[in-house]
Amino acid sequence: MAMDLPPYRGLRRKLVLAFDVGTTFSGVSYCVLDPGSVPEIKGVTRFPAHEQVSGASKIPTVLYYDGDGNVKAVGAEALQEGIFEQAEEEGWVKAEWFKLHIRPKDNSTLSITQKIPPLPPGKTIIQVFADYLSYLYTCAQAYIKDTHANGADLWASFAEDDKEFVLSHPNGWEGWQQAQIREAVVLAGLVKGGDAGGGKVHFISEGEASLWFALKHGLPEGTMERGEGVVIVDAGGGTIDISTYQKPVGGVKFEEISAPKCHFYGSIFVSIHARLFIQELLKESDYIDDLDHIIRCFDKTTKIRFSDDKMTQYVKFGSTRDKDEEVGIRFGQLKLAGEDVAKFFEPSIKSIVSTVEEGIRMGTHHITHVVLVGGFGASDWLFKELQKELGSQGLKVVRPELYVNKAVSDGAVSFHLSSVVQARIAKFSYGTLQNVEYNPSDQMHIARRGSMLTRMSGRRLIPCGFAVMLAKGTRVSDDNEVKINLWREVDDKAQLAAVAFDVHCYQGSLDNPKFYDMDPMNFKKLCSIEVDLSHLPLVPEQRKNGGGSFYTVKYWVVLKFNSAELKAQMLWTENGIEKRSPARLVFYQDS
Repeated sequence: MAMDLPPYRGLRRKLVLAFDVGTTFSGVSYCVLDPGSVPEIKGVTRFPAHEQVSGASKIPTVLYYDGDGNVKAVGAEALQEGIFEQAEEEGWVKAEWFKLHIRPKDNSTLSITQKIPPLPPGKTIIQVFADYLSYLYTCAQAYIKDTHANGADLWASFAEDDKEFVLSHPNGWEGWQQAQIREAVVLAGLVKGGDAGGGKVHFISEGEASLWFALKHGLPEGTMERGEGVVIVDAGGGTIDISTYQKPVGGVKFEEISAPKCHFYGSIFVSIHARLFIQELLKESDYIDDLDHIIRCFDKTTKIRFSDDKMTQYVKFGSTRDKDEEVGIRFGQLKLAGEDVAKFFEPSIKSIVSTVEEGIRMGTHHITHVVLVGGFGASDWLFKELQKELGSQGLKVVRPELYVNKAVSDGAVSFHLSSVVQARIAKFSYGTLQNVEYNPSDQMHIARRGSMLTRMSGRRLIPCGFAVMLAKGTRVSDDNEVKINLWREVDDKAQLAAVAFDVHCYQGSLDNPKFYDMDPMNFKKLCSIEVDLSHLPLVPEQRKNGGGSFYTVKYWVVLKFNSAELKAQMLWTENGIEKRSPARLVFYQDS
């Protein structure tokens, strides 16, 4: 399916760098934008010590720090021969799977908290992320200088303002996760800190980034031209992102047809299940001390090659002298039944199959294809099982032959240049808690009369009503914006210089909770929107009960939910003319 990019219409040369920081492996793609030329997306395929790693254009998401907190080895360097022993001798601390420390802290991730390795002592997630981004940036710089004609001059031709950064993240991540990654980009020195990168840092969900790659490399020509649906399964190290799209007949762009899902069942969880099983198997054996080494060997060989649950598997970890027949160790190899190894993969496979089945059950669109991408997508067992389970329901499961683990970084560059998705589905209901005009004939209001407020104007209000700005399941298109009308009464104009209100996200099962107290556990404070109202024209009003004047200010806040990033503006009318200014978003930390 042709997915060519249009010629670049900018007036000066720019560089777009996309970082796909994965749980276990990471990649970098980039594009030099020359005015009038059709952009060509390239991948960084050379990293220090890269020959040590089999992984196409990706390197391990691993760092080693010494006792003073200095970076000693990163990426493929961290897996070089002898590094493990050197780290042991010199007391280095390994940082791996660190991306998962940024995850949303909600019910969907509670079960994995104990399974994530802790951060190195004295290091925050932002510092570790920044160190790794800095390394990726240095590698990209070296690659561009080395592989392009006059590469050093080309790199020198990019001014600081000529570089744009695109970062991908799992489908389930929102504002707080983006705020932490943005902070890491600034700390890494990739952009200046003013206005958190001054618009040079962009985000995209892994599902959307993978869609572009699937369209270009995974789907047969003509698929989706008849309005059929396609499911993109991005199976990575930590997460499995599942997104469903459709292209309206005769349309150019794609639409999300169900809310995207993110499951914590990536390939590291196969290793976690293997560890639990082997730990139990070896608990009475002297080889229990070799557990870490055996799991590393399992990861490098058995996990990748496994494709048949009827075949006995052997994890080679030692020499021919290593033997303990009672637990299945002979000639330095641990014997595992194929059906036991298959069980390590089972939760991951089930999470994909059940999500796709639910989409088919709930949806009104005809889904025909499932495209498997991501590093974990290279697993033949995962692919075969999905073909078997989903194929029996009439779905065609396909996997691009070309570097499935480059899907996200390549797609992120392409999406930044020319988005192919024009509509998305809201995952939750978003809104704000407002004081609601008291209605003496409304039973809900009568029940809450004890908390009623009375304003300077004499207005009677019930607090904490939930005003929905965007309902769960709503289709949000490119030109969609959501407006909410707000007002404030103050007795001093100085109180209007920094006015803030919170956007809440409702994640519960009630269809339309009118008040916060109906299901308080499922409301989450998403972000604060800050606006400056001090410049608005105001007319003083008299207090109802005397005692001087006050001001009523009326305005709207406009929210745009139509991309991976939430954006906000303030709107007001002045002499009958609608005016707008940017609003500042501050995201709350997940509890």
